[in-house]
Amino acid sequence: MGAVRATLLASAALALSFAFSSGARAQTIGRVVEFFTSQGCSSCPPADVLAAKMAREADTLVLSFPVDYWDYIGWKDTFASPAYTARQKAYAQSRGDGAVYTPQAVIDGLRHAVGSDPTELDAATQLAAGEQGALKVSLKTHMEGGHLIAEVGGAPEGAGKWGALWVLRLAKSRTVAIGRGENAGRSVTYTNIVRGMEKAGNWMGQPARYEIDEMGLKQGDSDGYAVMLQANQGPKLGAILAAAKGPGL
Repeated sequence: MGAVRATLLASAALALSFAFSSGARAQTIGRVVEFFTSQGCSSCPPADVLAAKMAREADTLVLSFPVDYWDYIGWKDTFASPAYTARQKAYAQSRGDGAVYTPQAVIDGLRHAVGSDPTELDAATQLAAGEQGALKVSLKTHMEGGHLIAEVGGAPEGAGKWGALWVLRLAKSRTVAIGRGENAGRSVTYTNIVRGMEKAGNWMGQPARYEIDEMGLKQGDSDGYAVMLQANQGPKLGAILAAAKGPGL
């Protein structure tokens, strides 16, 4: 993804850069909802509508991860990636329940719910709130010399102390006319579609500063971005400890 360079307050980190915003931005994200969806899934359009609605909430970061395992039924999802299917399966393995389906919503990296059911999704949100330090790590961003600076705090009690800061390139809204498969003849709008996900650097539970380089994110059809700190233990995905939305999301 282009050259990277690292600067940290307390340890190693990696640099990236992005120039979508200016000025200091204190983040107040209260939940992160990842929608695993597919253009080939007849049950998914209501979840895609819900994703668009939730994305308008200032304290919610919505991410759409299109999966590829429905492509065989006659329509190849135009946004799907095997990496997103792998992410969904990694969540199921980390939780230990093996639950992989569409539409599925994963909240704060911990709990899952049917992505088209707002009542079930709200219940999962309540269960995930603060669990394993979810969204309890401070994160502030500001522009400095053409770079987006992300300043991450230390791990609070109960939170994982190993993880990584991720930068996600997003297509804010795209409408797709689906020609075949279960949704043939429908036009469906997708929100905050993840078009790329790159590690900005490791995090070891200590305050850290990351520089995110503009040229690394101006790729493909992305027109927005988000930053996310997620705990992990080996291949297991843990709680999302902090998140920030770019302007316009």
